[in-house]
Amino acid sequence: MAKKLVKYVVVDAFTDTAFKGNPAAVCVLEEEKDDKWLQSVAAEFNVSQTAYLTSLNEVNEPTKTNPRFGLRWFTPVNEVDLCGHATLGAAHFLFANGLVKTDIVEFSTRSGILTAKRVPEAKASNSQDDEPTGYSIELDFPVLQVGTTNFTDIPTISKSLNGASAVEINETSKGDLFDPVCGSAHCALTPYWSKKLGKCEFVALQASPRGGVLNLRLDEEKQRVFLRGKAVAVMEGSLLV
Repeated sequence: MAKKLVKYVVVDAFTDTAFKGNPAAVCVLEEEKDDKWLQSVAAEFNVSQTAYLTSLNEVNEPTKTNPRFGLRWFTPVNEVDLCGHATLGAAHFLFANGLVKTDIVEFSTRSGILTAKRVPEAKASNSQDDEPTGYSIELDFPVLQVGTTNFTDIPTISKSLNGASAVEINETSKGDLFDPVCGSAHCALTPYWSKKLGKCEFVALQASPRGGVLNLRLDEEKQRVFLRGKAVAVMEGSLLV
């Protein structure tokens, strides 16, 4: 019997321009796949993150307001606990293809229940029409705690700093925080800069070669970070295995 094709899309996250931001592969699973297969596919895509979406049974329960999906993230070498740009890519896929009828979707993940909200954007004030011109997506993520680290505990600082001196070094308990435009890293950066600058809202520019922009808001009481950005699909197809 022929195997079912697995639909995938590659989405550039935290950008509205193709070939910018951070690319993530998003695969939609209609049946269970073992971890070895998931890891092999992620290695085959060889992008920073591959996200796997599965529809959960509870989305059909009348008590559920928002649709819920299972979501897992894999780098080419291992599974991770949290990924911002691949979550944005997964939400973009669901919203852009009309697969959900609400403006909020929930994801069941290794970091708990995460939500993605579609936020319409109105036209400029001088426009004759108030209809939205598009939307961004806001992710509701947990704060990642950071701790100070002694300089002696850190390997030689990368030459990518171009000779700039380091005033302070911090580390998180999470690994796999990488460029370009890693939303999970901003779950640690947002509370850090909130304490430094005394404010809770930021616009972050990821100064990587591909670039990327995030709007950030910290809810200090609930220890949540809201990351808002855009995404654009650049590729779609089906896995044959």
